[in-house]
Amino acid sequence: MAFLAITLFVALVAFGRDYFGWHDPNGQVQIALICAFIFGIIAGLKAKG
Repeated sequence: MAFLAITLFVALVAFGRDYFGWHDPNGQVQIALICAFIFGIIAGLKAKG
């Protein structure tokens, strides 16, 4: 599951602009993706115990 999450994260950061067509001149969408990934890791670790 972790490998799938990392793969999807890298794909979205690298190719998300082309695939979804978003315009992100300031890089805010990529920052949001990175923060969501980090917060997901933290939440997963806390839920795990």
